[in-house]
Amino acid sequence: MTAALALLSTLAMIQPSVRPSIEQFQADSAALDRFYPVEMATPRIDRLQKLYGDYAKALQAVPFDKLERSEQIDWVLFSNHLKRQEALLKAFRTQVEESKPFLTFAEDLIDLCQDQRRSNPIPSPKIAEELTAINQAIGKLKTKWEADKSANKFAAYRAARFNDSLNRNLASWYRFYNSYDPSFSWWVKEPFERLQKSLEDYSAFLRQTVCGLRPNDPNPIVGDPIGREALLNELQYEFIPYTPEELVQIAEKEYAWCEAEMKKAAQEMGFGSDWKKALEKVKNDYVAPGDQPNLIRDLALEAIDYVERHDLVTVPPIAKETWRMTMMSREAQKTSPFFLGGEQIMVSFPTSEMEHNEKLGSLRANNIHFARATVHHELIPGHHLQQVYSSRYNLQRRPFSTPFWIEGNALYYEFLFWNMGFQKSPENRVGMLFWRMHRCARIVFSLNFHLKKMSVQECIDYLVDKVGHERNTAEGEVRRSFSGAYSPLYQLSYMIGALQIWQLRRETVEKGKLKEKEFHDRVFLEGSIPIELLRASVLEQKVPKDFKSTWRFYPGIP
Repeated sequence: MTAALALLSTLAMIQPSVRPSIEQFQADSAALDRFYPVEMATPRIDRLQKLYGDYAKALQAVPFDKLERSEQIDWVLFSNHLKRQEALLKAFRTQVEESKPFLTFAEDLIDLCQDQRRSNPIPSPKIAEELTAINQAIGKLKTKWEADKSANKFAAYRAARFNDSLNRNLASWYRFYNSYDPSFSWWVKEPFERLQKSLEDYSAFLRQTVCGLRPNDPNPIVGDPIGREALLNELQYEFIPYTPEELVQIAEKEYAWCEAEMKKAAQEMGFGSDWKKALEKVKNDYVAPGDQPNLIRDLALEAIDYVERHDLVTVPPIAKETWRMTMMSREAQKTSPFFLGGEQIMVSFPTSEMEHNEKLGSLRANNIHFARATVHHELIPGHHLQQVYSSRYNLQRRPFSTPFWIEGNALYYEFLFWNMGFQKSPENRVGMLFWRMHRCARIVFSLNFHLKKMSVQECIDYLVDKVGHERNTAEGEVRRSFSGAYSPLYQLSYMIGALQIWQLRRETVEKGKLKEKEFHDRVFLEGSIPIELLRASVLEQKVPKDFKSTWRFYPGIP
């Protein structure tokens, strides 16, 4: 089939309504992701680029002006998503190209993995020769990069990650043929096992010798700053009409408010204006080992009762019935020193194999007052309730999920609970303010890192000094921020998303356009979308096809 016919075929399947198109795109994306197993493979990147381009062209055929407002929002979301995916793919292609000098053998292994996907017959003697040659090539690469001190360390670190992924895919390739094809096992077993060990050693070589990481550090913090232009592009895709510098300014204003409130709480606790001493007292108010699950359960039930007693939002019975709890391992707490949540709240607390200081750090970081301020963020009315709604309403919007809604909406309820007097004591207030300061600090350190103004170590020190983190939790937060598992804007999305929803509340609830519960239900029902598009829906604004972000939602930054 020619490229033109393929595009016509895609156009023919696009429906007048945009929602079936989104569902088809999801299915196509998932199918291609399963079929092309190696992330860095050029055929995979090329095929995804074609997919995004075909759907972008097809989307233009949908009669936008004939769509209802809700579907016009879906159209804008889909168009924005395709543009963003193309941009991310372009950036990823560049990263792969930068890593290729460290992985000159990769294409041959990728071809093997892709042949297995197509179930192509393979000549076992030839494969054994190829694997042996690749093993020798890796040895030569190690010699080359050991002598070359000008290597791009970020590219080398990415190459190690790509190499690990390639090794896993190669193991899957081997399992497919081994034992089922006697000739394959006879020829390939020994060179494969030798190559797999060489690949493992080569990843360690790249990390330790080229990047200079300590061999005994299984969780190094290696940041890869993206720069100002890339940050501006990301902000555009998230419909945030502020520069990185303006967002830092917003964070500093919010932090100043938090610090003033911290000093008030410290005064009530008998520490004058020394809020760090008050924070120390709060950190040492923790339950005994083994008692944390009981505390979390009681705090979860307290929050659910608070929401329902004040009739803040509709909580479906299934949401109250199905949340559950698990405890995080020592290893997981190196990147998540606090809670994670959703249907299952994952609780950080000391494990028996931790070293003594590690245990004390985890106890202090997960004290009673910090926990009371965040359990509802993870469960109800936070992430668990979000998941209950997003898995039942506006399902077509799930691919467009944004942390500005997910984290912003959960933090918004921390704002609301504070204003309603949820805190029962100055210690409770310190617990809530710690997290609010933390969200301000996340904006400052993450943006300044990507603007190349702060190093990893400076980010850690900033959290310790400005928020009062334990050093191990500060390291965990920074490791999580720059691990590559989260978008560059993720850490600022908490505070900025919450401020957006708070301003939308001013424009609706405080002006009598919506009742409070009606507003909160509407936010959940619309789904996880950029807040400015949520605003357009709630305020019934016209949504143009070329929708651009113009909403300056923070009054202090004109």
